[in-house]
Amino acid sequence: MAAATAVVSTLTGGGLFDLHLFDSAPSATALAQIPLAMLTRYQQAAPSCPGLPWTVLAAIGKIETDHGRAPNQVSSAGAVGPMQFLPDTFNQYAQPVPPGGANPPTPWDPTDAIHAAARLLCANGARDARDLHAAIYSYNHADWYVEQVLAQAREYAHSTEQQALPLPPNRTAATAIAFAHSKIGTPYEWGGIGEPGHGYDCSGLTQAAYASAGIALPRVAQDQHDATHQLPDTAPLLPSDLVFYGASPAAITHVGLYIGGGQMIDAAHTGTTVRTEPFRHPGDHYLGATRPAS
Repeated sequence: MAAATAVVSTLTGGGLFDLHLFDSAPSATALAQIPLAMLTRYQQAAPSCPGLPWTVLAAIGKIETDHGRAPNQVSSAGAVGPMQFLPDTFNQYAQPVPPGGANPPTPWDPTDAIHAAARLLCANGARDARDLHAAIYSYNHADWYVEQVLAQAREYAHSTEQQALPLPPNRTAATAIAFAHSKIGTPYEWGGIGEPGHGYDCSGLTQAAYASAGIALPRVAQDQHDATHQLPDTAPLLPSDLVFYGASPAAITHVGLYIGGGQMIDAAHTGTTVRTEPFRHPGDHYLGATRPAS
């Protein structure tokens, strides 16, 4: 697990990105250490910031007060409550009151505090996984703290990946993959481009992923195929390449984002969610790949 984590870690926006942080299921360590009520709060608060893993919130909760179990929750600097907020800082991120929170909100209430922590992180780099390092650094201005949070978050993420994934070739590629991975579990929606309350279709996801990295792709799969650099059939694929499917190069019907290890992230069809799956399987009508992030 440690070796695989090291391999899939890379830099995005100046910070560390690790695919394992986004695993939705808690690890055995998480289940053993985190009270169920707190685990539920972390998992409910994280989706308020697309791209923020619940594992990061839980790691901060562990480091700050052992998930609210520390006997003294008032620091020498005046930070209070389970997520150790300075009252003035908490007030900046306390609204709106989350479901189940106190009204008026207070940093001593765990629901209020965890949602406020999610908002603080979101405002400082966590949205769409742009820069988790900067987001965590904003919580406590110390590099050692960032590394401690990320290490704890990895322990809380349950990974079923057995194969280490190669590093993306550059920051653009890493950013696109980070965005797509942060959308895993989002429902498929035909014509969807990820607007609030809506999902993605295949090309809507790849367009949004590359937009997060500063590259504008056309809207539909056929146009994305035609507008990007076609790779020779013998060329090895790199993470962030677009992989295309259809009856012919003039009849593209599907696109996915290759992430290495024979896997892609895609929004497949109605009734599914954004997911990781093998990019090749019998009868897949695979036509080849292009490389926007060259």
